[in-house]
Amino acid sequence: MSQPAPAAEPVKTRSPARRRAAAGGVAATALLAAAGYAGPAITSWPRLRARLLPGLAGIGRPDHIALTFDDGPDLVSTPAFLEALAASGTRATFFLLGSMLVKAPELGRELVAAGHEVAVHGWEHRYTTFRAPGALYDDVARTRDLIGDVTGRRPVFFRPPYGVLSAGSLSVARRLGLRTVLWTAWGRDWEERATPRSVLATVTRDLAGGGTVLLHDSDCTSAPRAWHSALGALPMLLDECAGRGLRVGPLAEHFAAAGPGGSSR
Repeated sequence: MSQPAPAAEPVKTRSPARRRAAAGGVAATALLAAAGYAGPAITSWPRLRARLLPGLAGIGRPDHIALTFDDGPDLVSTPAFLEALAASGTRATFFLLGSMLVKAPELGRELVAAGHEVAVHGWEHRYTTFRAPGALYDDVARTRDLIGDVTGRRPVFFRPPYGVLSAGSLSVARRLGLRTVLWTAWGRDWEERATPRSVLATVTRDLAGGGTVLLHDSDCTSAPRAWHSALGALPMLLDECAGRGLRVGPLAEHFAAAGPGGSSR
């Protein structure tokens, strides 16, 4: 399937800009390879990820912020996020767990009806690093198919649980036609000690045009009632983005004008 690689261009003929681009490509390839063996370490460095692999990190249009939520849909908490987003006219991307969607299919349909994007977070919230390839494929495929059947929308994006990459998860996503996207800023809203103010402060520390924000609309894998911290921070975060002249929306909109690599920079 793959074509033979063209002969390498002699280094002496490359311009400084092309040499820098080539070095960046080598670094990105090395980082992806390392993710298969040291995923937890690699994915804990969002700034390095954003610099070397902007598409994977979720870098998109420079005037835009992608707002994403993980771990739902949750009958207890997700409706409150839907209400808050509707009040501001904001759309977002929800990375759904199959084990949660199967218990609340009507909520999945409500997300789509409200104009939000639905994406794959896996069936179970488990690290992908040490899972057998077949089991991992079945997990992600089962979730993708359930989302499509329930909502009528075929998912485009995938985010592994905990945001931890592995060679297996990247391969499965490619085989299933899903694009893996992590984030550039998060709120640490899963912690028991999190508050709306702490979530806002943590997100804005790394908030910049073109970035992707991660919050959680469920506490199914977090401290009990932790979702209240994200919900309380949400209006303040949207105000902050508006004050900076940044539009907020789902990933599809975020990447719309960002080119094939995912970054418009």
